[in-house]
Amino acid sequence: MRWCDIPEGARHYIIYHTLVGPLLIVWYMLPMYMFITGYSILQIGVFYTLVHFLSIPFTYLIGKLFDRFPIRDGLMLIDAMDGVSSLMYGLAYGPLAPLFLLIGLLIEDLSRLFYPLYQAAEKILYPQERLEEIFNWHMRLPELSQVLTFPLFGYVLGYVFNQASHYRIAFIVAGLSSFFTIYYLYKSLPRLNVNERVEPMEFVFRVDAEFRLILLMEALTTLAWTLAPAIVMLNYIINVLGLSFFEAMLVEASVSLGAILATYVSDILIDYNRFRVIGFGYILISLWALIMFMNPPFILVVVAYFISRFGDTLIFPFYRAWVFEKIPKKQSSSLFAAISSYNKLFALFSPAIAGLLASIYATLPYIVSLCLFVLSSMVMIIYSRKH
Repeated sequence: MRWCDIPEGARHYIIYHTLVGPLLIVWYMLPMYMFITGYSILQIGVFYTLVHFLSIPFTYLIGKLFDRFPIRDGLMLIDAMDGVSSLMYGLAYGPLAPLFLLIGLLIEDLSRLFYPLYQAAEKILYPQERLEEIFNWHMRLPELSQVLTFPLFGYVLGYVFNQASHYRIAFIVAGLSSFFTIYYLYKSLPRLNVNERVEPMEFVFRVDAEFRLILLMEALTTLAWTLAPAIVMLNYIINVLGLSFFEAMLVEASVSLGAILATYVSDILIDYNRFRVIGFGYILISLWALIMFMNPPFILVVVAYFISRFGDTLIFPFYRAWVFEKIPKKQSSSLFAAISSYNKLFALFSPAIAGLLASIYATLPYIVSLCLFVLSSMVMIIYSRKH
């Protein structure tokens, strides 16, 4: 599918994610800032887990709310909340620093309750008959923006302006940039009201055997990813290898390069059995976890994370299209929110567990992820033989 063949609303939505992509560096800046200001990997993990506890009950309720109200408003609210959370991080100084970090993390975690609205928007904006192809564009352009910006920002914050005060200024700049992304959403996207979610041939949602399989895969992969989060990678690069934030962002740039390459491979595999592709992707991700468990030098860390994102992105269009086939537009917000809430239950203790494992042995979390991804791959490969 060529860029010009994508519907206008979908193009605007993909451009939005491309604009937001560089701002996601805040996700890595925060734990780095916490390392700089004296927090241990275990303390950071416990901090994140405590914040998760406060947000679980609201996820499904928010999804139900936006079954009736414009999805675009929810997307604008996400950017507003993320902007405020970044401003809180920028104010985290002195005796009140832990309080501002807690408030900022809580606001950010609450903003993620609205993330199912992204999937709901995609369900409406993306043409259902060519989902795999359009999801490749959905991944390609935002990842390109990160390849171009993450190493630059990482170098500045790793070697030029690498003091805690510099990070606070960067947080404030990131927070203020949300004004621009909110304005872009307002001007470029349709409101995505209730009447825009009606399908020509409406179908009834059922929790059948195949949807139960989706829930199993969500549980396995959520645990696998959240037990080896970004804080574990940063801890290994900063506190074990003794490198800087720049090297960590080089790893993230390799992640984006792996994603971009995988989108072109996915285009070639469009007509292949989706479940075999998903199973193969999880094998690749398992290789990432195995390499990381073996205390690799920096260059192998870059290779491992390249492989992981290549596998993950190879999976993405096939897996997302599979899920979309099971969910009607009319209930998309609430059902995606229900899945998100379900995933959050599995991931609730993961940051603290990851922090504890990494405090015992820096790469120990990866072996747990390895076992879960191997199991995920086996489930998909076995299922592919029936379809």
